[in-house]
Amino acid sequence: MAVAGRVLHLGRVLEAGADECLKPLELSYTELDLLATLRRSGAPCRLSPTELRRAVLLTSGAMTACLNRLQARGLIRREPDPRDGRALFAVLTAKGVKLADRAIALRFEQARRAVAGLDAGEQAQLAGLLRKLGQGMAAD
Repeated sequence: MAVAGRVLHLGRVLEAGADECLKPLELSYTELDLLATLRRSGAPCRLSPTELRRAVLLTSGAMTACLNRLQARGLIRREPDPRDGRALFAVLTAKGVKLADRAIALRFEQARRAVAGLDAGEQAQLAGLLRKLGQGMAAD
């Protein structure tokens, strides 16, 4: 319980810190996660909602609501899948690319500060242990 409790607590603290650092850009951590996922996909920065949902682990309803908010702000647009007219891709707009790049830089800086109390070796060791823990849990 000591490990699981600390991991849960740290997750909440880190997510709150991420949300706080993104406030000036009027983005939530989840919205950045979607924008960054689209950005990482490479040109044309376009994914289906199913691909996005798998990458960011959101429910269908939460995904739709988040995409609607991002579209309303002009950060993404939706375009039909040429293979299936019923499906819509989420596409990062030029404005979305610009904001995503700024937000990612802020987020990386916030993450760097969050682990600054550990030296590089400790950070690598902790990352390895957390990876191992995650892999063990995925096997269950």
